[in-house]
Amino acid sequence: MVLAFGMEHYLYSNYTPVGDILVVTACLLFLVLMHIAYITKTRTYTIFRLLIFTLILAATCSLCFHMFLSKSNQYSETLICLMRAGYHSFLYVDMFLYVVYIREQMHLGRRTTYQIVVPAGIGTLALIIYEFLSAFFHWDFQIQGDDQALEKMNLFPFGYVAIALVIMYLLIRYRKRLYKQVMTGVFGASVLAFVVLFVQEKFDQTSFTVGTYLLPAFAVLYMMHSNPYNLEMGAVDASAFDDLVKYSYKKKKDLLMMTLLLVNLEEEGTSYPQKIKETIRKFAVDYFRGATLFQVSNGRQILVADKEKNPDYENIINKILNGFDEEYPRYRMPFKIMIIHSHESISRDRDYMGLIRYVESKMSNNDVRYVSEEDISEYEKHKYILSELINICKTGNLDDERVHVYCQPVLNIATQEYDTAEALMRIVLPEVGMIYPDVFIPLAEENGIIHQLSLMILHKTCEQIRIMLEQGYHIVRISVNISAQELRDDCFCLDIGSVIRKSGIPFGKVAIELTESQSEGDFMIMKSKIEELRESGIKFYLDDFGTGYSNFERIMELPFDIIKFDRSMVQASAVDQKSESMVSHLAHLFSDMDYSVLYEGVETTDDESRCRKMDAKYLQGYKYSKPIPIERLTEYFKKEA
Repeated sequence: MVLAFGMEHYLYSNYTPVGDILVVTACLLFLVLMHIAYITKTRTYTIFRLLIFTLILAATCSLCFHMFLSKSNQYSETLICLMRAGYHSFLYVDMFLYVVYIREQMHLGRRTTYQIVVPAGIGTLALIIYEFLSAFFHWDFQIQGDDQALEKMNLFPFGYVAIALVIMYLLIRYRKRLYKQVMTGVFGASVLAFVVLFVQEKFDQTSFTVGTYLLPAFAVLYMMHSNPYNLEMGAVDASAFDDLVKYSYKKKKDLLMMTLLLVNLEEEGTSYPQKIKETIRKFAVDYFRGATLFQVSNGRQILVADKEKNPDYENIINKILNGFDEEYPRYRMPFKIMIIHSHESISRDRDYMGLIRYVESKMSNNDVRYVSEEDISEYEKHKYILSELINICKTGNLDDERVHVYCQPVLNIATQEYDTAEALMRIVLPEVGMIYPDVFIPLAEENGIIHQLSLMILHKTCEQIRIMLEQGYHIVRISVNISAQELRDDCFCLDIGSVIRKSGIPFGKVAIELTESQSEGDFMIMKSKIEELRESGIKFYLDDFGTGYSNFERIMELPFDIIKFDRSMVQASAVDQKSESMVSHLAHLFSDMDYSVLYEGVETTDDESRCRKMDAKYLQGYKYSKPIPIERLTEYFKKEA
């Protein structure tokens, strides 16, 4: 990709082979470094390798041409001319490869290919054909005495300029598609090449023509394909891992991966102790043949080996694990290790990082896990569910048929009737059937789409309340679960109010269930949102009381209407009289402060009897009904008299 050209000399006696020998040496060094170092193996990488090969061939032909010319009495004129034609032709090919390289690197479309790249290729082919025809028919080159040559007409400078102009046009026309630093590096190398050619002309030399092509190649290798190692651990980065997966899948290579997560070091910016770096490096280089270590996050490394090169990989894995056990007492740092065999679908989607994080989330610390087909199947199901959830929320259809509302009727102790219920969301998908909240709620919260799902279940619940009210059924309220995460949204109250208002039902027919937050910031937000919505008539339940963290002072500050005692409290009350007394006193405490107590998870007659004695106002559980489609609430609710 040189931006200047040097005219061929009529006298070749000033040639010295040093320039071409240096080119061959440098190119061979490039190829060796590209082989032993980790360089992203993209299409542009393949083109760049071809470019280096053509420079070796061009320099070799130049060497042979000048050597044969210096002993023209020993070699036929045609052979000398063929070497000259090869020398020029490989330089043409080299320049055309730069055109193709730019097209790939800048992701130019078919239009550019047809308008520029294809004509440039045809022009290059025409120049090559001319060079070889000229070699056979001696149109523009003749031998005149020892190491003397007469050029009648030399097309090389003109062909050179033509292809160089195409390269310049592409770089300038599409310059915004390359980083400024890359453009500066490539142009700088090209200017330096021009200077070398100019100096060569001044000194009547022809020795460094091929060498000038090497300068832009060096710039491209450094700017576009460098992927430096972390020298302390011998690791390359996550993008290189993604590329290796892509390359290996294309070449149908079976890979073995060992992942190490150092839990305490996963936080960004945490530094590694020097001894750990040395240990990781030792494991990376001492066991598998030709393995590459990737640091894909701050505390996570993946060692990847080609199974074909390591037929004894099972023994090697055992040696590494045994070695790790020996090293562990020195550090005592929580870890998770996985062994993964490459899998067709995961490789195709280049989704090992997703699989790794999914499996790690199910592992305990200091655990070693061989990832199985079952793990991969579960992960693919997980991915499918997440993609469907995202699609549900993206479409924004509150009546989406994939979202189903189930309800569990609640018994009112005072009236001995079912006049309230809890709405429960279910997701039904074509490939996996019904998905329960313990699966999709965490996914929705992690991906920031829980609020849209809540609006859908609220909308469908309000619509069913409206229908039942129109049919004359007595409904006190139906509660809907809301994630505390949703309260952080500035539009939360507006969204909730809008859905209820559009349904046309009284706001008091809806209740919202919330779980107490441990965060001081979330507590203040929750208090503010509850107070705002209660003014419209919406009731609020404190869900899951008795599980984990409970702060009575905060509960007293929040204007809840009903406190839901978790199933664990019902079970605890059955252990002994002391436990029952403790639960009963808590219930009385809330009742005395005008909170209604609802026991959930009531499954037996004994459960019901204890809860009635423990100041229950409402009872909910399998003793009365499992969750049923909301349309079936008419089987439990009564019509107004």
